[in-house]
Amino acid sequence: MADAVIQTERLTKDYDGLRAVDELDLVVEAGEVFGVLGPNGSGKTTTILMLLGLTEPTYGTARVLALDPARRPLDVKARVGYLPEQVGFYEDLTARENLSYIARLNGIPRRDADARIDDALERIGLNEAADREVKGFSRGMRQRLGLAEILVKRPDVVILDEPTLGLDPQAALDFLDTIRGLKDEGITVLLSSHLLYQVQAICDRVGLFHRGEMALEGSVPDLAREVLGGAYRINVEAEGPDLSEALRGIEGVLDVRQAEGGRYVLEAEGDLRAHVAETAVGAGGRLHGLDISEPSLDEVYAEYFRKEKEGSADGRGDA
Repeated sequence: MADAVIQTERLTKDYDGLRAVDELDLVVEAGEVFGVLGPNGSGKTTTILMLLGLTEPTYGTARVLALDPARRPLDVKARVGYLPEQVGFYEDLTARENLSYIARLNGIPRRDADARIDDALERIGLNEAADREVKGFSRGMRQRLGLAEILVKRPDVVILDEPTLGLDPQAALDFLDTIRGLKDEGITVLLSSHLLYQVQAICDRVGLFHRGEMALEGSVPDLAREVLGGAYRINVEAEGPDLSEALRGIEGVLDVRQAEGGRYVLEAEGDLRAHVAETAVGAGGRLHGLDISEPSLDEVYAEYFRKEKEGSADGRGDA
């Protein structure tokens, strides 16, 4: 694809007979925030390591900014910012000194580096701790310093592995705002996280890894349609006759569940509130409430693995 910043084809990694990543096809487009999900051992981290050239694939190909990480790892690292789950710094140097060292390694002129460092420290809220030695930093402060390092580098692609672990709720929200800022600057972001509500809040598309494969891929509404049967949930409260059949007849309504007290829950392909209101009133209902929501990524994730578990149990039963 012409706009693909990250692309893999049949990317595979074996460790001592164990397949960690199994013929992965992945496309991340320019300027998007792509979320990577999955349980421990699903292949997320191994994929990231191959994209960075830190481990070679058993077979298959990966391209980052049209570069092969296995053959040109230094060129990839020069254009990609990476924040691992465990961030490492020189403990006896201050935050500013660590960033200055990174700037020198990346060939950034001193005048530009100083301005970038000041800006980065301000953006991630570490300006008051800039001249403190890193050995006294909390985990959350280290995570923010790792992001500052990325901001100083000004890469084309950013890969973040569990970036908000150890942050308090406000710091995590600030961190997410910074990621949104990266997107606004045209930077492509690959985000791996267990915090599904955060992924849903900022990601354009999501990929769910399972047993080394890409089990699901798409926007959250796309995944909700695939896993839950509907992308939107419309809640209706009305007095009068049973409206189930009338509501079920609306084009785009996939399912209607009736609850007590004249309440109905519709699974729908889109925002059909206008059609629902018209239909409910036309069928003799007196409408008291109508709202809409998207299913959460947590629901999609839980339902996918519930079905997967049931399918595995059925398979064992047949064996």
